[in-house]
Amino acid sequence: MKFKIIKETFMKRWVIVLAVGSVLYGVQPVRAQVSPSKGVGPVSSVKIGALDTKLASSGRAVFGAKCAACHKMEERYVGPALKGVTLRRTPEWIMNMILNPGQMVQEDEVAMELLAEYMAPMASQNLTQDEARSVLELFREYDAGKAPVIPAKAKGVEKKEKKNAV
Repeated sequence: MKFKIIKETFMKRWVIVLAVGSVLYGVQPVRAQVSPSKGVGPVSSVKIGALDTKLASSGRAVFGAKCAACHKMEERYVGPALKGVTLRRTPEWIMNMILNPGQMVQEDEVAMELLAEYMAPMASQNLTQDEARSVLELFREYDAGKAPVIPAKAKGVEKKEKKNAV
């Protein structure tokens, strides 16, 4: 009986240590499998062909302007790191999350888990389907190891900061 209590106490402490370590060091849990979900939203099918570097370049500009404030490719920030997202999620899910984050966090299981983990809902940036598709292509390019550096800020933001610099 005494051993069982000690074992349970040890296990509870170990779980707490792992949880605190994950938060402090930005370690993300490994998801065992790719989610086959297409998500909830306007996109039910995405035609994926060969990598389109021109479309990815357009996605880089959209990402810099609309996404980079909360997302980084290789590190947890306000939202999850996006490296490998095309390996974990379907193209439809990615686009629906970009286009329809409010409904996704209410109705899609994976999006609900992400909201619970990051404690910050993804804000809608009112992207068009074409813009969302370009961001998806950027993610595909990045996950294929072919993407150049992604800007941390949009060019328009940098110009504002230079004007207001003291």
